[in-house]
Amino acid sequence: MDFTRFDLEAEKLGCNILKDEAMRRHTTFKIGGPADRFLQVENTAQLKSLLEILKEEKIPFFIGGNGSNLLVSDKGIRGAVLLLSGDFKAIRKIGNCEICAGAGVSLASLCAFARDNGLSGMEFAWGIPGTVGGAAYMNAGAYGGEMVQVVTKVRHVNTDGEAGEYAGESLKFGYRKSAYTNSNKIITDIYIKLEKADKAEISAKMDELMAKRKDKQPYDMPSAGSVFKRPEGAFAAALIEECGLKGLTVGGAQVSEKHSGFIINTGTATCEDILNLIEIIKDKVKTQKGIMLECEVKMIGEE
Repeated sequence: MDFTRFDLEAEKLGCNILKDEAMRRHTTFKIGGPADRFLQVENTAQLKSLLEILKEEKIPFFIGGNGSNLLVSDKGIRGAVLLLSGDFKAIRKIGNCEICAGAGVSLASLCAFARDNGLSGMEFAWGIPGTVGGAAYMNAGAYGGEMVQVVTKVRHVNTDGEAGEYAGESLKFGYRKSAYTNSNKIITDIYIKLEKADKAEISAKMDELMAKRKDKQPYDMPSAGSVFKRPEGAFAAALIEECGLKGLTVGGAQVSEKHSGFIINTGTATCEDILNLIEIIKDKVKTQKGIMLECEVKMIGEE
């Protein structure tokens, strides 16, 4: 893969390019080999220009966020990883109850902004270690709340650099999916509508949910959050625990002893360790419970 022209053009655009950047630095699992190119994208114009170059040079790419639902291959990623930064991290209030957030905004920043403006509805996301773009992409949710409940419109560009937007039913939100899932469209901005409420009450709710997370989840260990989607009529964590898999270890990967729905990196886990442990869990649960668990974590990189 020849990056000569890409590097030159990206530098002209003012991008800071990192070569052979270890992806373990950019995932909450703290796992992942080197990406051929890793660069921050500051605005939509820059993104469109980069997409054009990538297409012309036939270089594959991946749009990165906080790496919170991601498992990157030990061999790394061939191509370019684009991290939305700059303008994509802007948040602004529209009218009384609406917020526009760039796709690169962290959910923590969005939740804090909503709280500080006396707007309720995002409390469920407090503590989810992802970006707004990633949350809209997969309809992230927790504690009875989901992005579908607050998102009104999403703007995007496709891989040809053409701008567009989805609103209402066209967003096609479902359980951990949306119209953007596995599409060629890159989310740039998200509009959410919330409700006016007392700041102290919002803050108290956020504190309550964070306390629950820290009490029940391995919040202090590298992980990608819940590994499996919730099977119909059951809970993945309960099934895993009932199969006697809590604490099961493969290399540096372990089924969390605090919450069986999480796999943690105890310090030396590789992507291969995680994948092998996932397969063992799926096999045991299928054999003992007759249910095939579906992985929620996205796997990318060279196999």
